[in-house]
Amino acid sequence: MKKSTMADVAKEAGVSKSTVSQFLNKRYEYMGTETKKKIELAIEKLEYQPNYLARSLKQKRTSMIGIIVANIVHRFSTEVSRSIEDYFHDHDIHAIVCNADDDPVKEKNYIEMLRAKQVDGLIIFPTGQNAGLYKVMEKESYPVVFMDRSAGEINVPSIVTDNKSSAYEAIRHFIESGHHKIAAAFQPLTISPRIERLAGYKQALLEADIAIKDEYIINAPIKELKKHLSLMFDLPEPPTALFAGNDLVFLEVLEFLQERRIKIGKDLSLIVFDNIPFAHLADPPVTTIAQPAYEMGKKAAEILYKQINKEDVDPETVIFPSSIIWRESSK
Repeated sequence: MKKSTMADVAKEAGVSKSTVSQFLNKRYEYMGTETKKKIELAIEKLEYQPNYLARSLKQKRTSMIGIIVANIVHRFSTEVSRSIEDYFHDHDIHAIVCNADDDPVKEKNYIEMLRAKQVDGLIIFPTGQNAGLYKVMEKESYPVVFMDRSAGEINVPSIVTDNKSSAYEAIRHFIESGHHKIAAAFQPLTISPRIERLAGYKQALLEADIAIKDEYIINAPIKELKKHLSLMFDLPEPPTALFAGNDLVFLEVLEFLQERRIKIGKDLSLIVFDNIPFAHLADPPVTTIAQPAYEMGKKAAEILYKQINKEDVDPETVIFPSSIIWRESSK
C-alpha cells in the first residue's frame, strides 16, 4: 500500500499543505474547529504518519531531550525524571533517560552519544568529573541544566536542594533530644549533596560543643556499608542516633539493624535524608528529609525549554527547600 503524504491529507481535507503543516505543529491560532476536524478525519482515513526526520531537519530540532541521571535506583531520580518527562510530553518533546551509575566514563559517553543524536538539550545529574565536557557545552551555549548537584565553576543553570541546612536541622533535633553520640553514614563523598550534608552534620555538632569523631562517620560504597556499621556499633560507646545520607544507605542500615536486633526508636534514633515512599509504613515510621522532587524536575524542564527556544536564561542556581517529616524513629 502506498504511504500517504501531507499532500494526500491536504487534498482529502480540502485544505492547503501549509494548513496541514500548521495542524501537525499544533499552531491552531487561525484555524477553525471545522478545519481541524476535517484534517483529523483525513489523517485517520489515510493512516498518515508524519515524517519526523524530515520535520526535524527543516526545523533544525529533533524534539528530543536527554536526561542523564546519576543512579536510577534512587527514588529522587525517578520522581525528577517523571516530572521532566511529563513536562516535555505536554510540549511534544520526547525524553531519553540514561543511567550513568555515578560513573564519569558512562556520563561522558552518554553526553557525547545524545549530542551526536542532536537532542535539543540535556538535563544532567553531574558526576562533577567531566569539567572539560561541561565547559564545551557552556562555551557553545548548548541548552543544559544541572540537577541535584553543582559541578565546580561551570556557568550553567542548576537546580538543587538545601542539603546543608536540612542536615543541620536534623542533627540539631538529635542534640535537643539529648543525644551526644550521633553518627552519620554516607556513600563516598565525591558529589556535592553528600559533602553538604556532612557539613551540616559537623556544623550542628560544633555549635553544640560536641566533638566530631571519625569513628562515628561512615563514608563508604554501598557494598561495604554493613562492614563499617558493624565496626561502629562494636565500639565501647556505640552511637545512640544515626543520620543516613540517602535512601540506599538507609536500606543497608535497616538490614544491619534487623540483623543486630537493634530497635529503631528505642535503641537508636534515626533520620534519613531522601524521598522514601513507604517510610510511614515502617515499624516504627521513619523520619525523613523529603526533597520536592517533582517541583525540582518541573523547574529544570522549564529552564531547559526556554534555552531550547533561544530565550535568555540566567545561569543561576535555584535552591528548593526540603522538609523534615517527623515520625517516631527520631524520638
